[in-house]
Amino acid sequence: MSGAVDRVQAPFGTREVVVSGTEDAGPYRVFSCLDAAGPEPTSGQFYMLASSERWGGGSEERPYLPRAISVLAAGDRQLSFVLEVVGPGTERLAELEEGDALRLLGPLGNGFTAPPPGVRAILCGGGIGVAPLALLQQELVAQGYEVTALLGFRDREHAAGAEFLEAAQVATDDGSVGHAGLVTELLLAELDRDASAVIYSCGPPQMLEAVRAISVDRGVPAQLALEAPMACGYGACYGCVVKCADGSLRRSCVDGPVVEAGELAADWLAVAS
Repeated sequence: MSGAVDRVQAPFGTREVVVSGTEDAGPYRVFSCLDAAGPEPTSGQFYMLASSERWGGGSEERPYLPRAISVLAAGDRQLSFVLEVVGPGTERLAELEEGDALRLLGPLGNGFTAPPPGVRAILCGGGIGVAPLALLQQELVAQGYEVTALLGFRDREHAAGAEFLEAAQVATDDGSVGHAGLVTELLLAELDRDASAVIYSCGPPQMLEAVRAISVDRGVPAQLALEAPMACGYGACYGCVVKCADGSLRRSCVDGPVVEAGELAADWLAVAS
């Protein structure tokens, strides 16, 4: 989180692209676009997205803020994003169809770093947080790493998000699919089998805190992609700060969103929320 981080740099300003495809996966909406003017992102980076038309409550109302969305897949200048409707902004993005115009800024933030050669990667995700882990799995497998994917969802409907990754073990809160319980229970079992792995995680803040605590307790390195509310994406508003172990406050958008678990304060969640 500190100092200069190697990252793919976004071009200045927003740019307009055209939606090239859409599909539904359970409660999630996936849409793709061709970003000919932008660089290829790395897993863990994100974009600030807004529809080019009807981005606001009405002619007499203020427009919505852009929404920070992680990259689900990337290659040959094609980008894919996945979202779940939780408010008016994500609802408008979910309405986009092929041929509609989309405005984006990115890629932003720093991404995941590969483990040392020969070390297994354990991907631990929850809910919509599985998105950056899907791209990470693709990258690590291409480099020859052994990758284990563990995904947690609230129920069978939301477990449709497991299709974004290959060969994932699934946990559901209600036990309707896979393991009945928390995805961190699967994580503990995997660490009992291999304590030399590196953990990569993204999901709800409470899940990330559980992963942070496991990482610190077990002495296992973990990289966490924080799902913090972001208003600007480039560090101007200080709306996404998290508390670090050294007492400093860092911006998730420019000093993250991927952070080392050991750099976060034990009470980081109280500040982030």
